[in-house]
Amino acid sequence: MTRWWHRWFRTPAELREMGVVGINMRNARYVLPSNPRKLYDLVDNKVRTKSLAVERGISVPETYGVVTNPGDVRNFERMLEGRESFVIKPTRGSGGKGVLVIAGREDGMYLKPSGAQLSVGDVRNHLQNILAGLHSLGGKRDTALIEYKVAPEKTMTSISFQGAPDIRVVLFHGYPVLAMLRASTRESDGRSNLHQGALGIGVDIRSGKTVHAVHHGRAVKMHPDLKVPLVGVTVPEWERILEIAVQCYEMTGLGYLGVDLMIDENRGPLMIEVNARPGLAIQLANGVGLLKRLEPITERRAKHPGETPAERLLFSKNRFAPIQEG
Repeated sequence: MTRWWHRWFRTPAELREMGVVGINMRNARYVLPSNPRKLYDLVDNKVRTKSLAVERGISVPETYGVVTNPGDVRNFERMLEGRESFVIKPTRGSGGKGVLVIAGREDGMYLKPSGAQLSVGDVRNHLQNILAGLHSLGGKRDTALIEYKVAPEKTMTSISFQGAPDIRVVLFHGYPVLAMLRASTRESDGRSNLHQGALGIGVDIRSGKTVHAVHHGRAVKMHPDLKVPLVGVTVPEWERILEIAVQCYEMTGLGYLGVDLMIDENRGPLMIEVNARPGLAIQLANGVGLLKRLEPITERRAKHPGETPAERLLFSKNRFAPIQEG
């Protein structure tokens, strides 16, 4: 039978058999019981998340400044101290909304990774929109975080168009269950948002090798712009990436979470953010239904409560065999 991600329509019975988790099941069975509401602000506020990470020795991009009011907007360039590349993001944004990546400056203009030019006024307008809540959760007034732009490791840039790919690891009670890369394309304008045309590339938990890739929900083997293979690429420093992801579980106490990371050429893996409601496209990127990974964890915790981080990592690697493409 043709694999489930190669067909646009499946019956509910087929989806259940394949272990596909929908948003209602995710929320009712995993997010709500595992993520106490009081803990959400630990991850919904990026400034607070970074502060907690620094306290625990988790590597994160350097913060250049936090824009909180119109005066900060007018004077944002003072926060940059002559730096030409940086990232602006809403403190309470989600799904990559409102993220602005500046790769450099030329003739007084700011340059996006695509080469598009922005004036100082354009950047100020973007900051004002963030403060007004245009990109925040619930549309509430927000603040803007200005931080270090990751210098992506070369293996990662080889499969991403003009933008550094990020890595998402989904964990359940501290056990890594699925991972993927989100690599940019010409269509996604250097961003790693799958809904804007980025690639979702599944990564094997055990080896850190890419095993499957999708573009707009369809399986692909090659990058649509770079024409390079997407399967069989080994993600550098995979062990460290998994360790950081598990540390984020310990840091937040959230039972069901997604951890986003990037690999810097000089600084290694950096934690970018933590998500208490990670999306479900990771199933498509891997060709694996989440239920196939979540149910074994539930059984494991019942039999072996209180496992250490190292024991949880070992279980995930041994239990979740490499995905075979085909």
